[in-house]
Amino acid sequence: MRACEKLLEGFEPDFTFTPVDPLPAAEFAERLRRIRRDAAVAGCDALIVHTDITGWYHTSNAYLRYVCDWIREGVLVLPTDPDTEPTILSFYSSSVLLPPPGEPVGIDDIRQVGPWGRETWDRPGNTTHKLAAATRAVAEERGLLGARIGLLGDHNSTPYWGALAQAMPDAAFQGENAIIDRMQRVRLPAEQKIIRAAAELIDIGLQAAYHVIRPGVTDHEIYAAFTFAQMARGGETGDGYQVGINRFGTSITKPWGRVVRPGDLINIYVSNVTYRGYWAQTARMIAVGEITPKQNEVLEMCVEGVERAIATVRPGALVRDVNNASFGPYIERGYVTSAEARALPWNWAPNDDGTARPIPRAHIEEPDLEAQGRDLRHVYPATQGPNGPRLGHSITMPGMPQYSVISSNYDRLEEGMTFVAHSQWLEPNVAGCNLGDSLLVTADGVENLSCHTPLEPLRVKA
Repeated sequence: MRACEKLLEGFEPDFTFTPVDPLPAAEFAERLRRIRRDAAVAGCDALIVHTDITGWYHTSNAYLRYVCDWIREGVLVLPTDPDTEPTILSFYSSSVLLPPPGEPVGIDDIRQVGPWGRETWDRPGNTTHKLAAATRAVAEERGLLGARIGLLGDHNSTPYWGALAQAMPDAAFQGENAIIDRMQRVRLPAEQKIIRAAAELIDIGLQAAYHVIRPGVTDHEIYAAFTFAQMARGGETGDGYQVGINRFGTSITKPWGRVVRPGDLINIYVSNVTYRGYWAQTARMIAVGEITPKQNEVLEMCVEGVERAIATVRPGALVRDVNNASFGPYIERGYVTSAEARALPWNWAPNDDGTARPIPRAHIEEPDLEAQGRDLRHVYPATQGPNGPRLGHSITMPGMPQYSVISSNYDRLEEGMTFVAHSQWLEPNVAGCNLGDSLLVTADGVENLSCHTPLEPLRVKA
């Protein structure tokens, strides 16, 4: 093993990153006002907002962070009456996260439920039922035992909702995720600054990756360079992206020890870098040495697809038109016959009759994998086309619902909307490309938030 850290010696991004402060308390106060008002219109006496921990200290949704900047698991009991104090019930997982950051903005009543269980805590009891009992206690204090209560959460909330129904049999519950979901369509100016900063962190990470990419470098080192550069400047996570390397550009994966060789195509697919709770997305391609004419054609087609989509973005334009513009280069080159989602081939599609499609079996030469005692025995992707039958999707907070940039979306763009436009084409064992930018709809058009790294693939001499 060489001294991998030396690969970044001399690296400096070509622009200066300016950190953005957290959202001000006034922003959260306004959100709370709007949420309580919408709850009242829905006939709710209170809202209960639930999020849990999934994986390594990630929350299953961002509802609590959106409402009050609480970064870990919890239940928020939020009475609709603004004169009644809200309560957070938390600290019931094994997460070691403690504020700061994440002291809940505007909420002072925080209660520690504690995790329960024999094996880890030697305490008889069930955490979910203890959480429901604690919620009932807060509801009783606030006179809400027989109230109409709106519920906000995700599929991880289901066991808790069941326990809560048993603990509060006289209450009437109704799903109210839409109260906050509706607030995700347009990003306010303070939010736009944070998303712009997240996109800038991606560009810095990409420039660091470009700095180290050369034959002989591994995907681990590329991933590490990207991660160090963005997280050293405030990125919250280092697991929201993929680095795929093979001879065909058809790899979107986590690093596993693949060595860069002449003739390789590298896809750095930054599904997200999160900053202050908001994320951006970018995708870039790198060609190492000579590649085939077919591969160059696919790269050019996807570059043109993103450029045509961006040229279509403006307030009032149909989302559908942005999507369809991106597929114009595909149609002109004969790769597809239509931009309509139902007519498009895509990589993970089932059989035409709806049955499960078998992944083709074949030995694919991967010396680095075989050196580890493994081999590649299937052809990925199973079918040619883009990764999915759409151009992109909205940019928001982790776990929040998204709208699609797809042919079936007849919504009109509005100033303040943020979304990613990425053109993709993967043809098994032949050619592949994945290129995309984060975009902000402005009053007079569009701002490309991914402007510090060129959309065109980086060409690395072999």
